[in-house]
Amino acid sequence: MGSRNRGDVNYRNPCLTMHQPWASLLVYGIKRIEGRSWPAPITGRLWIHAASKIPEPETIKAMEDFYREIYAVNGVTDLKFPEHYPVSRLLGCVEVVGCVTCDELVNWDQIPEGVRLEGQTKFCWLCEQPQKLIVPFEMRGFQGVYNLERKIYEAAIRGISPVVPPLPVKFPLPNPRDPFSLKPRSLASSPSSSSTSEVNNRSENLVAAIAGARAAATQFSKNGNPPSNTVEVGDDSRTRNRYRRVQ
Repeated sequence: MGSRNRGDVNYRNPCLTMHQPWASLLVYGIKRIEGRSWPAPITGRLWIHAASKIPEPETIKAMEDFYREIYAVNGVTDLKFPEHYPVSRLLGCVEVVGCVTCDELVNWDQIPEGVRLEGQTKFCWLCEQPQKLIVPFEMRGFQGVYNLERKIYEAAIRGISPVVPPLPVKFPLPNPRDPFSLKPRSLASSPSSSSTSEVNNRSENLVAAIAGARAAATQFSKNGNPPSNTVEVGDDSRTRNRYRRVQ
């Protein structure tokens, strides 16, 4: 499946460089929501590359605890986490099926509660159909969303394998006739009675896991707010799309 552009940049084989452990968690299908401060510029396949920063053991533990707790909300207790979190590697890809605001996500009754709990940033990219490279290979990345080099894409497309997520999620379209209808402000975002009840009934372990995940993510934020977990350069689209190498 190709990608459809939502901006003025021609993305052919779009890729996103992310910090670990978030990059591997996304490609393994454990992470379903990729959050950031700006809306998704594409719909369709998005390649995932791991940045060069080696994750701290405390960061890995915080994020694994977070996902362990939010999956338990939906009765999934046997999560299999990646054995390794490689850096400076192309890991695989996901399908970005849409993008909604955080308020829309957390009040979306049609998806599992655990997915709604992933909404921690202004915009939430909705990811399905994870695929991982059988052998991740080394490459450098850029900041923002960028195109894979053709030779890298041609090698990668031959080496990906579908992943069976712990809890497969299909995000329902607001307009079933429009595959691109999942976009910011396309859903009702007023608090529902069920979401209010869920907040009141959160366990101490879940509350602690959410706090730990937020703390882990703030190491990449300049202002202390929960950021996206990608290597990015700001909210301005012209700045985001400027190719700057990262290791």
